[in-house]
Amino acid sequence: MAAPVSVDGAAFLREHIESASPDLLRAMVKTFAEALMAAEAETLCGAGYGERSDERVNQRNGYRTREWDTRAGTVELAIPKLRHGSYFPDWLLQHRRRAEQALVSVVATAYLLGVSTRRVEKLVEQLGIASLSKSQVSEMSAHLDTQVEAFRNRPLDAAHYTFVWLDALVVKVREHGRIVNVHALVAVGVNADGGREVLGLEVASDEDGAGWLAFLRSLTARGLSGVRLVVSDAHRGLVSAIGAALPGASWQRCRTHYLRNLLTKVPKAAQPWVATLVRTIFDQPDTDSVQAQYTRAVATIAERFPTAAEHLDDARPDLLAFTAFPREIWRQIWSNNPQERLNKEIRRRTDVVGIFPNRAAIIRLVGAVLAEQTDEWTEGRRYMGLEILTKARLTLITTEGTDTEPTTTELAAA
Repeated sequence: MAAPVSVDGAAFLREHIESASPDLLRAMVKTFAEALMAAEAETLCGAGYGERSDERVNQRNGYRTREWDTRAGTVELAIPKLRHGSYFPDWLLQHRRRAEQALVSVVATAYLLGVSTRRVEKLVEQLGIASLSKSQVSEMSAHLDTQVEAFRNRPLDAAHYTFVWLDALVVKVREHGRIVNVHALVAVGVNADGGREVLGLEVASDEDGAGWLAFLRSLTARGLSGVRLVVSDAHRGLVSAIGAALPGASWQRCRTHYLRNLLTKVPKAAQPWVATLVRTIFDQPDTDSVQAQYTRAVATIAERFPTAAEHLDDARPDLLAFTAFPREIWRQIWSNNPQERLNKEIRRRTDVVGIFPNRAAIIRLVGAVLAEQTDEWTEGRRYMGLEILTKARLTLITTEGTDTEPTTTELAAA
């Protein structure tokens, strides 16, 4: 006579599932996985566990334990051992990498979003994983390298890139037992379809002419061409590097970077007034008005701050290079600068990390951010209209840099 059942199994299971007990979930995952491994081991042996059979070709020989990191937590699996040969469930585990692919994705995504390695450790602890070192976090994140390298080395085959922005961000990295500053060189361009696109990324020890020249030549080797205007700060050697690698392109000094330099020449209390006055130069409707307002701004500032006025006057040709282009494009260049917004997105991630373990980690994180941003730009609204873009190119091609606009026939031909 069978003993009466004193426990309602269905009710017991329902109660634990409703309470979302992680211990129950881990136990269920462990039981299911071990049952599958046992069935596979029996197939390899040709007979069940403890079964006598003429078809048996091998025998079980105990178990070996192996930790398996899952979304339900760390599960200690009992993997069957064979008397002859070996058994390993390749369909379940990977040699030398116990983490489930879903967990790798979680950790890598957290790293991509700027979560530091120490914070990632706390994250995986909340997932129920016993321990995860910083080296393991970096190893998990390395699966992004293939995608980042493909993005950095892709051909630049969008016909021409009329406008290009260049900038460098200082990042701290640990090298040879000490912390040093390196420079992440980034290039953004407007392609032939009028869309924004991150063109390249490189990490250089110094922001000198040699580093910029090598970076720009790598872009031209990948297909960068048709550049008419480059916007950047006046970094050491950068202007000459632009001239050497991109012949025929004009250089426009970045208004935002220059304004920061100019404001160091005036007292802090007067900086808002000077900044507002300088910005009025770029809000004028035509070239003559821009030149006239520039002269007025220099004269007005000279009354109180002669040194700053001289600094502004010397920068006139560098700051007014944009006036060679059609008026419709001025507002695009200044009011919607893609480089400045991109820098904020990069800084939002890198500031959390603080000090990178090596340069490869910088390229991995920054490169992933740039690839993600390029995808968003591709799916978003066109940055610059094709008619305006064509007019900008023909202005320099047909009129040798004057402000004369191309005819309707020339636009149609382009």
